Amino acid sequence: MILTVTLNPLLERRYFFNKIKTSSENRLGKKVLKAGGKGINVSRQLNKLGIENISLTFTGGLNGKTFKEILRSEGISFKDIQTKSETRDAAIIIEKTTNQLSTFFCENSTVTKSEAGYFFVKMEKMIATCEIVVFAGSSPNQTTDSIIAAGIEIANRLGKISICDTYGEYLQNCIDASPSVFHNNLKEIESSLKIKLQTESEKKSLLDDLYSKGVKQAYITEGSRSFYSSNFDFHYKTVVPKIDVADSTGSGDSFLAGIVYGWYNKLTYEQQLAFASALGVCNAKTFDTSAIERKEAELILNSIIIEPVGKKLKIINDKPD
Repeated sequence: MILTVTLNPLLERRYFFNKIKTSSENRLGKKVLKAGGKGINVSRQLNKLGIENISLTFTGGLNGKTFKEILRSEGISFKDIQTKSETRDAAIIIEKTTNQLSTFFCENSTVTKSEAGYFFVKMEKMIATCEIVVFAGSSPNQTTDSIIAAGIEIANRLGKISICDTYGEYLQNCIDASPSVFHNNLKEIESSLKIKLQTESEKKSLLDDLYSKGVKQAYITEGSRSFYSSNFDFHYKTVVPKIDVADSTGSGDSFLAGIVYGWYNKLTYEQQLAFASALGVCNAKTFDTSAIERKEAELILNSIIIEPVGKKLKIINDKPD
């Protein structure tokens, strides 16, 4: 069983228009409600890949009620801790003729100390019964900032694989807790850790720092650009194919689900990296979020180029003649 933890879920109100006129009325748009938040997206993608999982999140108010109805309709298994504060929402405006997308986020939910405490107790019990736990997305407020680092420590104590994909001022605490796997967008890392990652040397240095903290695998992605990753102290550069991007929302989450898929199915590192990258690329080509079929990703596996950077892992041929 895979557990995904989402501290800051998002009710997406998506509005589709053929053509948008600014400073004017726009009519006949189509409205679609979606359940979002990074961990939720990971769960949706894992469902598409046939990996059993359950999500733990906060919900509150009418938005929270709607959010849960959407999860049920999608077949996403979940447990939730209720908050007095409304689940946050966002308006996403999409112009179909140009594939232009604008997102307007409302304020985060306010989680109280007691609500965070209930969440922590529930999370600890659920980590004990899972194989892999994925901590994905931001923290809504200071009350919840310590939950991910504490969850990583629990996973380590119980011998579970922990995957961390979060950002904010508390990111260093999460790294210090030694997650098994670390993934993040380059810009979010730069903003959270107050560092620059412009050169290959700077990126490799961060990968080395993460390895020194006990991180077994790390991925520093950059949207559609080539990116760097590490497997223990071996570094890799991955080049993905050029595509026409429709909506990149959830591409990192589909990528993360691919990493989970690789661990769960005991793929080699390069097989896992290629599959995760293919999922992320396919996701960016559609307005659906993290709902890529395995066969679709497999069609572009050969277009993913993975190159060792620096020292190379020696492959020993132990097959008999």
